[in-house]
Amino acid sequence: MRRDRHTLYLEELTHSLAADWLTYRHQRWPTSANPHLLVTQKTAPDPDYPAVDRITMQKVPSKGQTLDRLRQDRILNEAFVTGDPLKLVRLFGITEQTAMRYVGIAYPERTAKLPR
Repeated sequence: MRRDRHTLYLEELTHSLAADWLTYRHQRWPTSANPHLLVTQKTAPDPDYPAVDRITMQKVPSKGQTLDRLRQDRILNEAFVTGDPLKLVRLFGITEQTAMRYVGIAYPERTAKLPR
């Protein structure tokens, strides 16, 4: 099954954190052949291992948080900062309707008169 690919544009903070991680990753596992961004001690040396799985990533957030909630919070924060649904679509790969819902939550006065 082929998944459609789309380009996600990273804002400055995410770009900086990803670049720092890649620098650290290269220092820690300089011969890693695994092409995935996130690797573990087990997956780094072997390109046949998949990306870090969801179970591993669920151990990362603080208690009471989930990856989905962290993502939703990040999208909502960006909606408050920019109020631009097209930017949300590009940054997070969400649909136009979903982006408009986030902007509507962040700025209800802007969307109150739109047809439902």
